[in-house]
Amino acid sequence: MAAHATTTSAASESHGFLSPTGVEIAFLLVGLVTFGAAVVTVTTKQLVHAALWLVVALGGLAVEYLLLTAEFIAWVQVLIYVGSVVVLLLFGLMLTRAPIGRSPDADSGNRWAALTVAITAAAALVWVVVDAFRTTWIDLDGAAVGSTEVTGASLFQSWVLPFEALSVLLLAALVGAIVLSRKAKANAANAATTTNTPSTRNDGTRNDGTGKDTPRSDKEGAR
Repeated sequence: MAAHATTTSAASESHGFLSPTGVEIAFLLVGLVTFGAAVVTVTTKQLVHAALWLVVALGGLAVEYLLLTAEFIAWVQVLIYVGSVVVLLLFGLMLTRAPIGRSPDADSGNRWAALTVAITAAAALVWVVVDAFRTTWIDLDGAAVGSTEVTGASLFQSWVLPFEALSVLLLAALVGAIVLSRKAKANAANAATTTNTPSTRNDGTRNDGTGKDTPRSDKEGAR
């Protein structure tokens, strides 16, 4: 702890807001690109373009984590959000046959309310982060404090019980989703079988399940 405090104090003395390093300048530029991509994501009326700009925004966040020497969180960002969530969103757009061009329905009348909530949440988040880390500096040129090795050692030594509990919770959610999907398929199959079963009426006609009445043959009438 003493060595870490010495490192942060030395870093704070050697760097300042008026003498940014190359990493800090890159962090600012990537942040501006990420912010622009996020704004386009929520303002465009083309759903496919919104999904692609979301990839840019999430990828920019991963680059920011890398610049902060948090490589584990950066790769989690790429694998889970860019590699899973966005791909799932694109598959949802394809399977639901969403319009590829401009969609007037992609707008909402609550735009100002949403903008107010977004600005308030962003201001609160910035205030909390600045207030908590006002005098803390990270030595980006030193040893990586957020590497996979350091994060894994901390995760499986100090936080192994919550990690395993979360794994069991995700497994239970997966099993529940499988059970619910099988019940839905079984109910749909039973409904389709009941609808398509031919039925005979007393007036000499037969419903073949297609909505059309067909006359019975003599053999069927004798039965």
